[in-house]
Amino acid sequence: MIKKNYKKIFLIGIGGIGMSALAKFFIQKKKVVEGYDRIRSKITIELESLSCRIFYDESILNISNNFKVNKDVLVIYTPAISQKNLIFNFFKFNKYPLFKRSEILGKISENSDTIAVAGSHGKTTICSILASILNHNYNDFTCFVGGILKDYKSNFISGSSDKFLIEADEFDRSFLCLSPKYIIISSIDFDHQDCYNNYEDLYKSFIEFSIKVNHKNLIVKEGLRIDSKYTYSLNSNTSNFYSENLRKKNDNFVFDIVYPGGKAKNIYTNLKGFHNIENIVAAFSLAYLNKIKISDIIQSIREFTGVKRRFEYHINNKKIKYIDDYAHHPNEISVIIKSLRELYRNKKISIIFQPHLYSRTFHLLDDFASVLSMSDEVMLLDIYGARENAYNSVSIVDLLKKINCSEKGVYKKTSFPNILNKDNIDILLTLGAGDISDLVSPIKFYLDD
Repeated sequence: MIKKNYKKIFLIGIGGIGMSALAKFFIQKKKVVEGYDRIRSKITIELESLSCRIFYDESILNISNNFKVNKDVLVIYTPAISQKNLIFNFFKFNKYPLFKRSEILGKISENSDTIAVAGSHGKTTICSILASILNHNYNDFTCFVGGILKDYKSNFISGSSDKFLIEADEFDRSFLCLSPKYIIISSIDFDHQDCYNNYEDLYKSFIEFSIKVNHKNLIVKEGLRIDSKYTYSLNSNTSNFYSENLRKKNDNFVFDIVYPGGKAKNIYTNLKGFHNIENIVAAFSLAYLNKIKISDIIQSIREFTGVKRRFEYHINNKKIKYIDDYAHHPNEISVIIKSLRELYRNKKISIIFQPHLYSRTFHLLDDFASVLSMSDEVMLLDIYGARENAYNSVSIVDLLKKINCSEKGVYKKTSFPNILNKDNIDILLTLGAGDISDLVSPIKFYLDD
């Protein structure tokens, strides 16, 4: 736990999905919370409604006077923030207690029963399903999730005990600050090229994370090179937990889950995509190890409605399907397209994609081109740099040239939604981790009109 009883908490980069969950945690603890972010968003507007003061101009003049005195103040920053940031340097120069988000999560949850969900892909959905199962049946887990749970309309759930569920982020090796009791690892794919030199560097970080728990408390997706007592998969009967007898019912999935010593039958889910069946199996496996009744797990899965920006339908009628997703890695995009090809055979798939980070785009350029070529139409937005400055070595045109697709182009964000031809759309996807989400409401309104 945090040893000193800080009364005031300042968060640099408070609008991030992980930072905002921490802000809610401290607000719930009756702390005075203030923060800075570059952009006012739905997340920061929600925090403002919770009496959190936030400013958006990078000037130390905006810091409240009661935070300018280094007394009872804890400062937390996202690793994505620039070390040249004026707010960051004010607190650093004046020797405030200054910690990364991951360090504070580690301090909050140490010496507690903590479940950590990690992986290059799938961790947000697994963590969200697990949060729903745990809180339907225990009601005492505090949950920090990397997405907005539709059922709770939040990325944070406040519990009543020292039990935590945390989405463990591999970026900047953040998850190594945690001391969990249980771990799920869903996938390991080369990413965060600004932090890791190569795949082996990333893999070693996951190995270091995995050995934090007892062997019997580690669950990994089958096929990963991590030694564990339990594995899970979509449908491999050599794993300890897997699905079978998968079928569709009223455009949704029903399936069974085989687990050590038994089978859970007729599990119904509102979630679409085979990757989400696998995510459900992962969440089921951890709930099973925590001795939650099988019937209660099944009921919680049935009632779970999903996560914002994770295979999220905004239009779903006979003429048009419009889906928005956070996918920003080639493997994530591939899984989504394959699921749609299986769900909606012979339908045209159109994608609006905004690459996230220059480093990721540069290192995975060929992979992005390959998976995007699996669609029928690709509309590219410029690369969203986020914490990075532009690379001279990669541009959106480089990606466009490599895509093998009959309909493709680069468009300004302001071109949407009017550039879309309603009569030429069967399935439309908006994909990316940047500000492409700004287009969701106008596109939905335009296509629904």
